[in-house]
Amino acid sequence: MKQLVRSLLLIVLLAWIGPSSAGAAREITVAAASDLSFAFKEITALFEQTTGTHVKLSLGSSGNFFSQIQNGAPYDLYFSADSRYPHKLVESGHAVASSLYIYAVGRIVLWVPTLSALQIEQRGLEVLLDPTVKKIAIANPKHAPYGRAAVAAMERALLYDRAKDRLVLGENVSQAAQFVESGAADIGIIALSLALAPPMQAAGRYKEIPAEAHPPLVQGAALLAGASHPVEAQAFLSFLQSTEGRAIMTRYGFVVPDKR
Repeated sequence: MKQLVRSLLLIVLLAWIGPSSAGAAREITVAAASDLSFAFKEITALFEQTTGTHVKLSLGSSGNFFSQIQNGAPYDLYFSADSRYPHKLVESGHAVASSLYIYAVGRIVLWVPTLSALQIEQRGLEVLLDPTVKKIAIANPKHAPYGRAAVAAMERALLYDRAKDRLVLGENVSQAAQFVESGAADIGIIALSLALAPPMQAAGRYKEIPAEAHPPLVQGAALLAGASHPVEAQAFLSFLQSTEGRAIMTRYGFVVPDKR
């Protein structure tokens, strides 16, 4: 009888401890805006090496992820390029209010292939009106914050009405960058964080668009209410705010707020 009780207690204990303590690594699922592509690949690799927790990283447009999460998509963390999305998720009960924070402010740039004759350094946004420019790549402004920033910058420069018919819309800002890199577009307005990535620096050149030319790209994150591994997910949030995480984000051109 005593042996049976001990066996039952052991089964209960192992079930309570969970697979990570029994030797299987935990995995967290992260939905992140595509401007974070290169930065987060470095950060997740370092986090995995440091903690042993695996990160399943999904990259896309902030608006699409917002809709997916509202419809029950099983992510642990959400990193948006627009802080209003995670705020709305908190309001609807889909995210944890105490976890909400601003992790970065992004920038946009004009980007062209290395061999392009377009003088982006000298002409700035005005180069979009060059007669050789047939297609301009931006992220879809309907659900991508970087696309909305691109439209705002063109409107402020009084260029949008003359350029809108040549716009090619990427599903997200990474796809917009791919359009230019592949030759499907002549020029693009993309994230500085992508332009600073080694492959993009090797393939092209960029010109920063002044921050005052568009509303600030304030980027917010939150732990989701239905997170399967909230402890490990919170550890990732903390890691992003560590010295190592902040250094990587800064290297990719993000303005990183002071630690909260």
